[in-house]
Amino acid sequence: MFKLGLMGCGVVANYGHIPSILNSSKFELVAIYEPVVSRKEELQKKHNVQVFSDVEPFFQSGIDAVVITSPAPFHYQNVRDAARYGKHVLCEKPLAMDDKEAAEMITIMQEAGLMLFTAFDYRFSPISQKIKTIVENKSIGEVRSLRLSYIWNNHGKYVNHDQVPHQVNIRRANRMIEGGPMVDCGVHQIDLARWWLNSDVQLQHSEGAWVDDYEAPDHMYLHMTHANEVHTMLEISYSYCFTAKEPVSHFIYELIGTDGIIRYDRESRLFEMRNSTGTTRFPFTREKNFHGMYDAFALSLETGQTGDMPTGLDGLIATRIARRATNELIQKHAHLQKNE
Repeated sequence: MFKLGLMGCGVVANYGHIPSILNSSKFELVAIYEPVVSRKEELQKKHNVQVFSDVEPFFQSGIDAVVITSPAPFHYQNVRDAARYGKHVLCEKPLAMDDKEAAEMITIMQEAGLMLFTAFDYRFSPISQKIKTIVENKSIGEVRSLRLSYIWNNHGKYVNHDQVPHQVNIRRANRMIEGGPMVDCGVHQIDLARWWLNSDVQLQHSEGAWVDDYEAPDHMYLHMTHANEVHTMLEISYSYCFTAKEPVSHFIYELIGTDGIIRYDRESRLFEMRNSTGTTRFPFTREKNFHGMYDAFALSLETGQTGDMPTGLDGLIATRIARRATNELIQKHAHLQKNE
């Protein structure tokens, strides 16, 4: 059994990572690093593990590997510390704040002889796995285009819509400050497109809209042309119904091939393939699978091989595409405002 340490313990750690670790026969959660000292007692009581606010005792607590679930601006230093203490890393997305940080993280881990993985847990959903098989078996012929949509409000602009004065939802606000929806969640879809097609992105173009008052656009469109000439259109939003009392959202995968289509619609609980032989409906599940990711992570630690795990390079590429798309729009928007 591998002993894991968790760096940062926020929302995603509590609903995704920690339950998967606790329910795994391969892992034991033995330590948490939480730099906010005031949270130590709360976390110790909640998870019944050692909680450290200093890096050195955390890494010397007997852990075999580290899971980084801290906010994105801290990933770079977290990985540097893990390399210094000789620990393999599974790091939440986005891997880094920019290309330079991600490349340095990968180099540091490689030079230390350690593995660095990116927590693209969407790859491990039965939905994503089935789509990968369908594409590889050419059950819808040759894939020509992908339409991926994740438009929602990231839990809304305010903590409580009915409470006045309104209290800003810090989770959404921080994600917008750190780069917006493409950098935060869009990297999942970027990774899926590359993985399903087994083809890198050669060209990209983005457009966006500013509904809320942040530097980054909160509703974005990204068009990617892959090396195999397949086109992916990705739409993502954190402003869709963001002030609505009764918000709705849309999460859709559509793959269009020369002999059919694949459709996944979370809100309609639909997952099907339509081709020349008929319509096949598959069991519906959600798009995330932390448990599957941790099974693959355990296998990588056992064998020392990457296996099915998304690598640091996968994280770098997705972050690069998302950052470039976002930054181009920020610069374009600033130029237009300056000339108004």
